[in-house]
Amino acid sequence: MGTTAPNPMVGAVVVFENQIIGEGYTSPYGGNHAEVNAINSVKDKSLLAKSTLYVSLEPCNHFGKTPPCSHLIAKHKIPNVVIGCVDDFALVSGTGITHLKENGCEVIVGILEDECREMNKRFFTFHNKKRPYIILKWAQTQDGFIAPKNNTKITWISNAFSKQLSHKLRAEEQAILVGTNTVITDNPKLNCRDWKGKNPIRIILDRSLRIPKNYHVFDGSVKTIVITEKNQGNQNNIIFEPIDFSKNMATQICDILYKHEIQSVIIEGGSQTLQTFIDTNLWDIAHVFTGISEFKDGVTAPTFIGKLISERKIKTDTLKIYKND
Repeated sequence: MGTTAPNPMVGAVVVFENQIIGEGYTSPYGGNHAEVNAINSVKDKSLLAKSTLYVSLEPCNHFGKTPPCSHLIAKHKIPNVVIGCVDDFALVSGTGITHLKENGCEVIVGILEDECREMNKRFFTFHNKKRPYIILKWAQTQDGFIAPKNNTKITWISNAFSKQLSHKLRAEEQAILVGTNTVITDNPKLNCRDWKGKNPIRIILDRSLRIPKNYHVFDGSVKTIVITEKNQGNQNNIIFEPIDFSKNMATQICDILYKHEIQSVIIEGGSQTLQTFIDTNLWDIAHVFTGISEFKDGVTAPTFIGKLISERKIKTDTLKIYKND
């Protein structure tokens, strides 16, 4: 996770006489696909013509960063191919299966289909809904606040272990989005310094360009998209995207992220930004950390309705994950 986008995450195994003789998964973007890695790992290539290839997603059938996987499978005359689910991407979408069949392969489709689609929910959301997969994330106190009243400095609610998990989440997703007040108050770096991985693209809401230019989000170290109402020239890895703030913000932001081919985004707040996406029903999953402190007063946590799908303790914190049904 976090390395293959915009390609999907795919796994493949080659089986000969009920024994796995090759396996592979998608390399970081620009590298080999799962099928190529699986086929390359087979020591005795003569066995391929008597084997079955199992793959979680339909093999591609177009030339992109790499040649088509369906052509490689046909070239090695692999007789049986079992596919988890069809690829909804317009350049593939059934053509890989057709090419395999036209070249003599017996093809079975739809094995563990729900599980395979769940694994690539970001990829499928992007191509089917024309927007990124949206993850809401916040930390709240026992009494339901995400910041103290008149907050002017960083106030930690969750513990260090939850913070590390949050940075792991950042490394797994393509982008992270925060509002103006969050940046002005916290001056965040929005990177994954507590976890090894690629830093996410930063999405900053700054309607009137109030954020000081010496803040971390403008250091040019990571691609940063500023959503604003003012026209501003792009510079130093900073891209300014104007929207109409009098209209539906969440929809416009999703359109911009889709234009930039961003398949997943974490929305970390603040409360108003999170609530905007909730009220527009533009979210897929929510990670809610609850610490042990109480504020008695302050900025209330977002209100939403979702299906609780998991709950776990992280030392003193509780993490609940909700799905938008």
